[in-house]
Amino acid sequence: MSNEVQTDLAGLQNALLKTDSVEQFLHELAVLAARTVGAGEGMSCGMALRQRGRPASATACSDPLASEADRVQDQSGDGPALHALRHARPVNVHDTATANSWPRFCRQAASLGIRSCYAVPLVSDGEPVGALVLYARRPGAFGPEETRRAERLARHASGALALSLRMASCADQNDQLRSSIVSRAVIDQALGVIMATERCPQDKAFALLRSVSQNTNVKIRDLAATIVTRVSGEPPRPTAPFEDG
Repeated sequence: MSNEVQTDLAGLQNALLKTDSVEQFLHELAVLAARTVGAGEGMSCGMALRQRGRPASATACSDPLASEADRVQDQSGDGPALHALRHARPVNVHDTATANSWPRFCRQAASLGIRSCYAVPLVSDGEPVGALVLYARRPGAFGPEETRRAERLARHASGALALSLRMASCADQNDQLRSSIVSRAVIDQALGVIMATERCPQDKAFALLRSVSQNTNVKIRDLAATIVTRVSGEPPRPTAPFEDG
């Protein structure tokens, strides 16, 4: 394994370990890409992700210049990063002042001081999941060496991004499961209160709770929480297995 590959992998591992969200990871990845490919040139880096099946520029960027350039792509609906993501192939804009592709983006990028850019897709399991777009302040900044470094980093970053997205999905599912279990516990408590006061079985207690919910346009779990609070004098709390500590 070459020193370059080891450096890439170490940087990606560090980015995964030090971040708690996909957004934070994307920011660290953008900073890493700008530093790795730029090699002292002061490049900037933006991101694009496939969200709900459609390409969209991300808010995570290495610096304000990249953020402004990504905003231009969002507004125009196209540009090198979105093109790389849609078509799963790199895009090299040698000079934004003379390029024929994406005239609106190139015109505004040039006005920002961006003279060249290089976008490379992040592909996982044969499908593009994101794209890196690097911005430089001089024309022709992305020659063979720079594009080689960008594509090498993109190969390694693709797996890291897929892992970050998967971890975020698992965290969301865990939060939803926890919320569902807590809501169920509160509803059960409220049903117990209704059964005791109305002297009825559980199915009739639930039918009554649902009827009041529909008539008042209040969600069942919120109505149940109100009932429990009125009886106990304090809002319901998660059961012991879900308490912190």
